[in-house]
Amino acid sequence: MKSKKAGALKHFKRFGIFAAVPLFVFGIVLVFPFLRGIFLTFTNWDGFDYDSFVGLDNYALSIQDEAFWSAMTMTFGYVIASLILVNLVGFGLALLVTIPMRGTNVFRTFFFVPNLIGGVILGLIWQFIFASVLPSLSELFSIPFFESDWLLTPTTAFWAMVIVTVWQMGGYMMIIYITGLMSIEKDVLEAAIIDGASAFRTLMSIKIPLMAQAFTISMFLTIRNSFMAYDLNLSLTGGGPYRTTELISLHVFKEAFGFGNFATGQSQAVMMFLVIAVAALTQVVLSKRAEVQR
Repeated sequence: MKSKKAGALKHFKRFGIFAAVPLFVFGIVLVFPFLRGIFLTFTNWDGFDYDSFVGLDNYALSIQDEAFWSAMTMTFGYVIASLILVNLVGFGLALLVTIPMRGTNVFRTFFFVPNLIGGVILGLIWQFIFASVLPSLSELFSIPFFESDWLLTPTTAFWAMVIVTVWQMGGYMMIIYITGLMSIEKDVLEAAIIDGASAFRTLMSIKIPLMAQAFTISMFLTIRNSFMAYDLNLSLTGGGPYRTTELISLHVFKEAFGFGNFATGQSQAVMMFLVIAVAALTQVVLSKRAEVQR
């Protein structure tokens, strides 16, 4: 009995030495601010202090805010489009660069580099491309598709954001899918070839089911990053024209720091967190059900 207590005490000491400090920092940096932020949504917080509790008034104002729902709707459309296109492009690139050929490492690096560029810089670069480069090329080669600045109309500005997102995130997802493809045992693929399975049949019946975990991770990261998109939205469109491409993160920022409605902005941030959490957990649960138990 004493030996068990001594062993438990020894494990507790080890936990205290190696985990106490990280947990303390995690609590101070993330948990405490998060809980305090939730608390402030029930007050008339002005960004510095509060002097009264208002209950659910801030949430009621958020629900009645048409701009908030417009931004949320735009964000859902952006997330769905990004989720599909980013993962299709990432998976396609992974299939391309895993084909036995020379220079695959060069191609992998080339496709991954856009992910290393910051969102603000990336937005400014593509703002110049959409506003000047593509219209000039359209005029030079008589291509009407890019004759006007895509950032000036709501529909094309939305798809401009999606294109830049795919260009930036596709290479990152490619790395995850490469790992999934390389984890498939060669014996399984060789057996499929011996059985006469075509390349498409092998892809659909063997590769994709056996790398379901890679799809789960990639889709989770895409959903999270798309819901939290801010810097690209700010630098590329600024929410324009007329706030028609304003995503939820940018809307929350403007609500708090642009209009000074800190308590309402905080309540919208909490609502955004709940939406992201539900969407991400739903995706993970559905993806896990599709995974092959190996």
